Amino acid sequence: MLPAIAKLCCGISYPHLRSMAGLQRTAVAVIGQEITQLQPWRRIQHCMTTLVGVNHHEHNKEESIPATHEQLFYVQQGQEAMRKALSMLEYKEGWKAEVMESNGDVIYSKWIPGARKVFRLESVLDASLDELYEILFVKVEEMHRWNPSIQDIKVLKRVGPETIITHEVSSATAGNLIGQRDFLSVRHSYRQKSCIYLGGVAIQLESFPPQPGFVRAEDGPTCIIIESLDSRRSRFTWLLNMDVKGWLPKSIVNQALPRAQLDFTRHLRRHLTANVTQG
Repeated sequence: MLPAIAKLCCGISYPHLRSMAGLQRTAVAVIGQEITQLQPWRRIQHCMTTLVGVNHHEHNKEESIPATHEQLFYVQQGQEAMRKALSMLEYKEGWKAEVMESNGDVIYSKWIPGARKVFRLESVLDASLDELYEILFVKVEEMHRWNPSIQDIKVLKRVGPETIITHEVSSATAGNLIGQRDFLSVRHSYRQKSCIYLGGVAIQLESFPPQPGFVRAEDGPTCIIIESLDSRRSRFTWLLNMDVKGWLPKSIVNQALPRAQLDFTRHLRRHLTANVTQG
């Protein structure tokens, strides 16, 4: 990914949006060019071979192997999801405050084409970039240990250090207005010195069809943007864009999704506090 994209990520700090639109528009165009330029196979194969197993906190002991067309497809899906998610955040017009918490967390909402509402959470967390990256991407399979909203999450495929395919099952907990769902997604990450972004979107795999007993919901395109404020604090921006499927009224869905964002952030803060105490 290009440095221009990382600069954009650092620029997305709502409500500090006055100078973002032009930069974001340029970055979205650059991402599109990068996706187009991914097609020369030899260059992609070389890049993928170099990336596999590198700088991934030693959590993946797989040997470097030549990239396949399937791997390239997943990388492109992740990059395209990020491009689309950033496009949704391109203009500040249309966003309305949905929830304002006493701790400073704010959720904004916006209607997008297709009569669907997306939600943007703005928060400040007492954690470094490295800590949040480790929790939210590197150790994503451990998320159910600290987030009771998740029953299980597994990495089905690793495509180098930046792209993974995951299957996630939500918990059938009391108060869950939407009900139990499962998700099949491609997740893509990029990090720079001062910011990190995580993007994702639903995919389909013939080898992993919808599971009996679950409604398969679809994420994305969605993204999380983490900007370092200092050595121990980070600004956390989460664009939630989800089709929960099923026959639920939109009023219930639009009530449940921002609540899920607040619940997630609350559980994440507790986990961060527990890590500090144990450390």
